Amino acid sequence: MSIISEAFSAWRECRAEYDETLYTQYEAAEAATNGAMLNARGREKGIDPFSLFMGNETRALAYASEELVEHWAEHPRITFAKFERQWQAQRDAERLEDAA
Repeated sequence: MSIISEAFSAWRECRAEYDETLYTQYEAAEAATNGAMLNARGREKGIDPFSLFMGNETRALAYASEELVEHWAEHPRITFAKFERQWQAQRDAERLEDAA
């Protein structure tokens, strides 16, 4: 397998795991807020609540309901960049264990 193929394979694996995490976060927030995830401005603009879990924090906070902001205070949003760093660190640790 080439270096590029291996890198793309790892990225796809990481992305799939992140997507699962993202959906889990969304479902937990939906339950915690009883579905009230958008503030009035978000509802007026027709924002998709799921989109608040992706992208930048400023936009997410601009359209999130008070309930959702409170939920995030206890269960922070995880961006793909942060997830990817954690995923890679775990993968590196597993490789070290396997080599020992």
